[in-house]
Amino acid sequence: MTFVAEAPGTDISGTGGLFELVGNAAWDAKLAPCTDADIARLRASADTVDRYLADGRPIYGLTQGFGPLVLFPAKSEMEQGSSLISHLGTSQGAPLSPETSRLVLWLRLNSMRSGFSAVSPELWQTLADAWNRGFTPVIPREGTVSASGDLQPLACAALAFAGVGEAWVKDAHGQWQRRPAKEALDELGLAPFEWPVREALAFVNGTGVGLAVSLLNQQSALRLVRAVAVLTGRLATLLRANPEHYHLGIQEARGQVGQRIAAGWIRDELPADQERGDDRPLQEPYSLRCGPQVLGAALDQLTSAGEVLLREARGCTDNPIAFEGEVLHGGNFHAMPVGLASEQIGLAMHTVAYLAERQLGLLVNPTTNGDLPIMLTPRAGRGCGLAGVQISATSFISRIRQLVQPASLTSLPTNGWNQDHVPMALNSANGVSDALELGWLAVGSLAVGVAQLAAMVGAEAPRDGLWDRLAEVSPALDADRPMAQEVRTAARLLSEHAAQLLAEPTAP
Repeated sequence: MTFVAEAPGTDISGTGGLFELVGNAAWDAKLAPCTDADIARLRASADTVDRYLADGRPIYGLTQGFGPLVLFPAKSEMEQGSSLISHLGTSQGAPLSPETSRLVLWLRLNSMRSGFSAVSPELWQTLADAWNRGFTPVIPREGTVSASGDLQPLACAALAFAGVGEAWVKDAHGQWQRRPAKEALDELGLAPFEWPVREALAFVNGTGVGLAVSLLNQQSALRLVRAVAVLTGRLATLLRANPEHYHLGIQEARGQVGQRIAAGWIRDELPADQERGDDRPLQEPYSLRCGPQVLGAALDQLTSAGEVLLREARGCTDNPIAFEGEVLHGGNFHAMPVGLASEQIGLAMHTVAYLAERQLGLLVNPTTNGDLPIMLTPRAGRGCGLAGVQISATSFISRIRQLVQPASLTSLPTNGWNQDHVPMALNSANGVSDALELGWLAVGSLAVGVAQLAAMVGAEAPRDGLWDRLAEVSPALDADRPMAQEVRTAARLLSEHAAQLLAEPTAP
């Protein structure tokens, strides 16, 4: 339930290019053929490698083995390519979503096209044509340390192009189904791909899997911030909280960009004539008063992470590379930039989800909700109101904290003496992805609480607006009922609304 925005957004935080990038990898998107400039770069890169081979100079993976086997010679380009993707075909676990797999391939193909990887234009076009026709490998999400790239998941993708493993196909109803990769290729009229070692090495030696998941996580986390800002403004309105907390002057005095933006988002939800209610304190609890500070800090961290991810998406992350007539051996495949950015995203989204849970706690407590019934039940004693919703939200936050623990702290050496420092970037991204699903449930829980609060105080909402739709999703409680579906539907409603808002230009 990590909802994906349908519409590309504008740049609200310095990372607008990410919205466009993700949109470029959509199901119906197409990779343009190589331009003359692309082909010139690709051929120059391949010519550099050919010259090194003709001179008898060593090149990792072509004249030498892989990893610690670099000490041993290798001779057959086709045998080496097959060996590479075969021995790495050890990825396990649940698959990435089809949309994520599409993005993974888009990232790798665009990196290979940049002209550093010695990939032939003809073989690149063969892969791009398959992607354009919808071929989408099933990529298991577990089993890489993200050090020499996301080797195992990308090898599983490469094997699918070779007719081994599974691929995603859409059935007659537009639903994704898993099918043997060979069958999916046959249906598209495509022959299984044979992987020369140059293309195989360029394909699997990249950070694209952890990068793709982290890109989608960053987008989801931005929507989470926007959604909680909307709910914060609505909650402040219904409780008649002191609007000074969100005053532009407070934000200008501090000078933090994210805080200023978040406060503006909250003010957008407040009536122009909002005044502090007679029964409200001068200073609300921090979960209301410090909404701009918390959401703004998260927004700044997400912006920073997004900038790192965007640079990674535009760069070349395999090894070796050809650069200005030289073959250079290095470590661009080490996914530490992605790993640390992913951890930033996880920590930021946790603090936003936690804010939502604390706001839910505020509105079910008579001490802070204006002496309304505890748990917002109209049948205190006979009914329990939002008690179950709050308990589940507490569990969600606890689990989020487990999932967003920095994976880089769990680094372990592997691959003999070779990979002695690894970033665990995909492990991090997978954990953050799972945490975001729970974060959205925390948002849905707060949204249900806000709907019940609005019903209890008799607040009116404009027809066909967000709050009117939310009231339909979670009508006033007259007796206890199961509310799990209401929470899920409210979460989706807020995600879609946040996506729409983020697609609008932001006032300076």
